[in-house]
Amino acid sequence: MTTMDIIKDLEQGCCVMRYTTAGQLLNIISPREFIDFSSTTTYEDGLLTCGVSIEHEVVGPHCVRGFNHPCGWFCVPLQNNPEHSFLTGYIQTDLRGMLPHGTVDLAMAGSLVNFYSDLSKALKKTET
Repeated sequence: MTTMDIIKDLEQGCCVMRYTTAGQLLNIISPREFIDFSSTTTYEDGLLTCGVSIEHEVVGPHCVRGFNHPCGWFCVPLQNNPEHSFLTGYIQTDLRGMLPHGTVDLAMAGSLVNFYSDLSKALKKTET
């Protein structure tokens, strides 16, 4: 993920977000843009975030509009070490475009590994 912006705040815990991803495999796979409705709430001392893509008229330059089916993220502190949390994500993304399925699978696997690595680095920066 290269950017994550809140397009519109709706009410407490709800917003419309825009995510973009970089091109993959030497830009054989174009950058993607996702516009999602997102709702976040506390759940058993942790956080629960649910989202789904929505229609939005403007597409970013040089991007293909992807679509996220209903998805969710659970972040729950570990009982034996509350300074750490267990993150579970459920996503089903349609990258759209005219790509061979094997190429999409390869790119998605790499993107998810990068996402968790980047998230870990970002969280470590906030600890200092």
